[in-house]
Order: sequence, then structure tokens, then C-alpha cells
Amino acid sequence: MKPIYQFFAVFWLFFLPFTVISGDNNKNLIFKGCASQKSPDPTGAFSQNLNTLFTSLLSQSAQRSFASTTAGTDNATAVTGVFQCRGDLPAAECYDCVSKIPKLVSKLCGGGGDDGNVVVAARVQLSGCYIRYEISGFRQTSGTEMLFRVCGKKQSGDPGFAGKRDTAFGAAENGVKTGGDGGGFYAGQYESVYVLGQCEGSLGNSDCGECVKDGFEKAKSECGDSISGQVYLHKCFVSYSYYSHGVPNISPLSDGEKRQHTQRTIALAVGGVAVLGFVIVCLLVLKSAMKKKSKYDSY
Repeated sequence: MKPIYQFFAVFWLFFLPFTVISGDNNKNLIFKGCASQKSPDPTGAFSQNLNTLFTSLLSQSAQRSFASTTAGTDNATAVTGVFQCRGDLPAAECYDCVSKIPKLVSKLCGGGGDDGNVVVAARVQLSGCYIRYEISGFRQTSGTEMLFRVCGKKQSGDPGFAGKRDTAFGAAENGVKTGGDGGGFYAGQYESVYVLGQCEGSLGNSDCGECVKDGFEKAKSECGDSISGQVYLHKCFVSYSYYSHGVPNISPLSDGEKRQHTQRTIALAVGGVAVLGFVIVCLLVLKSAMKKKSKYDSY
């Protein structure tokens, strides 16, 4: 029977799908921006308004991908904030993403009111969403001010790379202008380049197109011939990736659907092993019976 056990070990190793279930991709921290200024909060009014703001934004994230609101009626302690989820996130995953940020704000920026002070403005950007807030009267920032960028280390050796990239950028600039609720959003590809762009929901179509265009210009100047890049401006973000062998299939499945798909795949694999095992056992029994029959027939 030993060879049979060895066969099962080899069968399991080579035929059970190797899968990684990752439900946290949309909640990876990209960057955080925390104002250096803290405001005294002796009465706790700032902290209360900030908590109210977070609660309101989180509640709205279950129904839409963008919202802006203000908490507090006193201009001296009022707090304004927004949240936005990436345009391709389902509502449940948008809510899940946004729900992680309030605690991160306190952890990453401090000044949550526990020490009697409140950070006057902050932004925490995850892969799939962000929240930013500011107290009343905080200095306004240009919508195209660059907050963060990251460029791939590998450079493209394709002589046609720049042309393909620029054509893909142009498609995204036009695509975001037709975005629906929650800000213009575009994800698509041109030949070997996959691009994504999104604007904050407060921007109109024309301003959105200009913001994304500026983002791509910064991507070209900052990243050069890098095969990938992400640029986050105050009111929009853009990203691109170049694939020398063609853009792979981008799965439309949500994290929950991916987990269900993986579970079904594993169930089928395990079921297949069980069936094969049953067949092998039947063959062994049949072989044993035939041996016995052969033994008796020899008398």
C-alpha cells in the first residue's frame, strides 16, 4: 500500500490549486498626510465634531462612493471632511475600506483629542479609499498639488513605450469626463498599457479632465520610462502599468466573490481527490478478489 500513499501525496501536491486569499488589498496604506499644526481642544468640541464627521462619512460609504460633509455649527470648532472610494469598488467593500481609516488617523497622525489637542487637518489614503478632513479656516490647497507619487524601478526597453503610454493617458483623460456618481472614473487599456484615473466627486467633468491630464503629465516627468507609476494629486489620482507581453485579464470579481470562487475551486479539488481515492480503493478490492479467485481456481 505504500506506493498508493506516495501517489496521493504527489497528486495532492500537483493538482490542488495554489491560491492566495487576500481580502485586504483595497486597505493597504498608500500614504498619510498630517498637518503639523495642532489646535487646543479644552472643551472636547473639536474631538466630538471629528468623531461625528467620521460616523457620518462611514454611514454614507455604504450607499455611495463619495460624500462631503461638515460636523459642527460653530465655525470655531466645525470640521469638514470627505471620503472617496475607487470607482470600481462595490458598496460593501467601499464601506469596509472606509471603516479602517478613523482609527488609522489617530494612530498615524496622533492629536486625536486624548492629549487635549487635535490635528487640524489630515488625509489617509488606502489602495481603495481615502478620508481627508480639515478644521474651519484651514488653508486651502490647489486641486492639482501633488501629494504623493511612486514609480516602478524597472525601465521599459520598448521603443514604442512612450507612444503607447501617451495614447492610453489620452483615453483616460477623456474617459473620466463621462464618469458617473462619485467623481469621474476610468480604467482601461491601450495595447500593453493599463491606466486608471479618478477625480474627487466635487469636480465637474471639465475640471476632472484637466486634473487627470495634469496627473499624467506629472507621471511622465516624475517617472520617465518606468513601467509603472502612481500619482496622487489633491483632487485626483492616476496610475499606469506597462506589460511587455500584453495586459493580463483584470478580474472584475470583488474580494468576496474571489473568496467564494476559491472555496468552490478547493471544494472541487478535494472532491476530485476523494473520487479518485474511491476508484483506487475499488480497483484494489477488485484486484484482491481476482487474486483470491485465481488461487481457488488453481485447486
